[in-house]
Amino acid sequence: MAGRKRQVSDTEILRQFALSAEPVLVASELAEEFDMSRQGIFDRLQQLEEEGYVESAMKASARVWWITSAGKRHLVDSSD
Repeated sequence: MAGRKRQVSDTEILRQFALSAEPVLVASELAEEFDMSRQGIFDRLQQLEEEGYVESAMKASARVWWITSAGKRHLVDSSD
């Protein structure tokens, strides 16, 4: 039975950064991990960037993203 895709929380996205062996991630990696479209995850990353939880920069032909200190604090504060 088809249904809505599960909503991915900010904490889940930030946790993926914390668990990654790489210092930066690209949207396509996160889109694949969460079974989301690249545009969908890009929109979420932009929102997290506006909130100060991640930062981004263009490197070669791709935008890379990394978690900030504020994002790490949010992740710790969200843990149970």
